[in-house]
Amino acid sequence: MGRRFANILETVGNTPVVRINRLAPDGVNLFVKVEAFNPLGSVKDRLALGVIEAAEKDGSLKPGQTVIEATSGNTGIGLAMVCAAKGYPLVVTMAEPFSVERRRLMRFLGAKVIITPAALRGMGMVTKANELAATHGWFLTRQFENEANADMHSRTTAREIVEDFRDTKLDYWVTGYGTGGTLKGVARVLAKEMPNTKIVVCEPADASMLSSGEGQQRNPDGSPAAGHPAFKPHPMQGWAPDFIPKLTADAVDSGVLHKILRIAGPDALRCSKDLALKEGIFVGITAGATLAGALQVCADAPKGANILAMLPDTGERYLSTPLFADVPADMTEEELAISRSTPTAQMPPPT
Repeated sequence: MGRRFANILETVGNTPVVRINRLAPDGVNLFVKVEAFNPLGSVKDRLALGVIEAAEKDGSLKPGQTVIEATSGNTGIGLAMVCAAKGYPLVVTMAEPFSVERRRLMRFLGAKVIITPAALRGMGMVTKANELAATHGWFLTRQFENEANADMHSRTTAREIVEDFRDTKLDYWVTGYGTGGTLKGVARVLAKEMPNTKIVVCEPADASMLSSGEGQQRNPDGSPAAGHPAFKPHPMQGWAPDFIPKLTADAVDSGVLHKILRIAGPDALRCSKDLALKEGIFVGITAGATLAGALQVCADAPKGANILAMLPDTGERYLSTPLFADVPADMTEEELAISRSTPTAQMPPPT
């Protein structure tokens, strides 16, 4: 049955759970939750709507006030959508290495994008956002510590998962972490309502902060006071900034996690490509990384187990990254041979 929506924000959430067929090993049931179905293409649309509406409700965000946040891209894109729909100016700070597609998307939606030096990593863009908020009196959403982030996932993402597996069982839920909002918000609901579900968290092998055993230095408000010593640069944009966010640490400290898996960058890229080529599911590098973790879980899972992996975003914001490095814009030799097999509409030879 069709439905009319009052605005674009009403379309956030209710993303599909899809069975994996050609990539899944025999004997288990592997599913993915495709967050690219959110209106701006990522799970962070939920976060953006949740933190803005919570701030409107408690009065910390005033009508017409400028919103600011530090972002690797997806949160900023989600915030740009929400702020455009609600009439708030938006400024984001973003470290230089993140894909240029993300900058252009945010600017297209009306946001101002302040680039910070690559050498300062995630801490640099966070510090810059804090400075700008304090200097100009802007509203800082604080995605890495804001409880409204996790609360939104408890109200939406978790409820959807519980409902989708109500008539059966969910043996494993596999996710990565960026802010930790999805992890904390969903994990606490599953621990309460589906206590037999094992919660598995993936992190980059090159930034294995959670499994390092080393703590995170924090300021009194929970924000990071310094980068984490176990961090190294990695290709999973949106995952694992150079610190452990407070919301992520809350989930780890709650004791509900079953296992932490380290995912190598090449495995993330390969699985993202495999999802496109063998399942027709077009997603980004972090989605490939989560699938790589889910396949590790499948290898050890009992026969008949149900495994659900989170796929955070669409592949379209990775066109300038290594994910598309071997995808040409011009015809390949094989494509040229196909073209030449009939006489018409031949392209001129390259100059």
